[in-house]
Amino acid sequence: MLNKRVKLAARPMGLPKRSDWAFDEVETPELNDGEVLVKTLYISLDPAMRGWMNEGKSYIRPVEIDEVMRAGTAGKVVASKSDKFSEGQYVTGGWGVQEYGVVLAKDLIPVDPKLAPLPTFLGTLGMPGMTAYFGLLDTGQPKEGETVVVSGGAGAVGSVVGQIAKIKGCRVVGIAGGERKCKYIVEELGFDAAVDYKKGQIRQQLKETCPDGIDVYFDNVGGEILDTVLTKINRKARIVICGAISQYNNTTPVKGPSNYLSLLVNRARMEGIVVFDNAANYMSAAIEMAQWMMQGKLKAKEHIEEGLENFPEVLLKLFSGDKLGKLVLKVADD
Repeated sequence: MLNKRVKLAARPMGLPKRSDWAFDEVETPELNDGEVLVKTLYISLDPAMRGWMNEGKSYIRPVEIDEVMRAGTAGKVVASKSDKFSEGQYVTGGWGVQEYGVVLAKDLIPVDPKLAPLPTFLGTLGMPGMTAYFGLLDTGQPKEGETVVVSGGAGAVGSVVGQIAKIKGCRVVGIAGGERKCKYIVEELGFDAAVDYKKGQIRQQLKETCPDGIDVYFDNVGGEILDTVLTKINRKARIVICGAISQYNNTTPVKGPSNYLSLLVNRARMEGIVVFDNAANYMSAAIEMAQWMMQGKLKAKEHIEEGLENFPEVLLKLFSGDKLGKLVLKVADD
């Protein structure tokens, strides 16, 4: 059986381009005991992938040149040498940007597409949802009645952060780009207000939408927006650093916050969140989030594009903002 793969061919400078990727076809290897062959149906495209392409120390090793690109995946078991999985089962894992993956059974999670569409297990019930859940609840520690602000509010993580904050009784303001996204998070997801960064005057918009200041800020973008939010935080505020998508494709040094002394003045705390630190508790979080979904309190939205050969171009939608919700690449029909 031939397996089409997408491998990292060069470390990108700025935005990744098609020449940074190599496409090949190889025979799928024979399975060893404890291994499972999975047909890829969907691939998760996440901002973190940009960081994985860079050389240097981080929370996870970089993808090596000539290695299949790392990615979250969902698919169907087509062969198994493990008593944990049988042919026809649906699973999620991280076997990367390729048509088939040979995966150790211990590295796969069984999922039931009767409970939710398969792409949802890569979004709200997958890594982005877990990031939102643990980043907000464990690190942000919101209390009922507090004001929570989230940047990237219409994205895979931010949209879930805002909804969970509402479930916990907070006032929620989302920062997003453009009227369509701002309308979506307020009218469909139930945020209390939106800040449209494309209109500029972010400081004034925050003043109007957060008259009582900001108690929790969940940051997905970094740069100027983070810097501006720091001018509006309350005493004992919590700033959750999840990502900095505005900085990922810089060809110059990352821009840090010049207003960081606001943390000192307000006795505030800024802390990073890496979702993998919470792996032991994923199942309990997924169960609670699935219950919220069944109760209609938590909505999921995926933006699905098609074709493994289109991976380089679809990936760029993460940085152009040309999507709504979780970005997923469909590789094959079930």
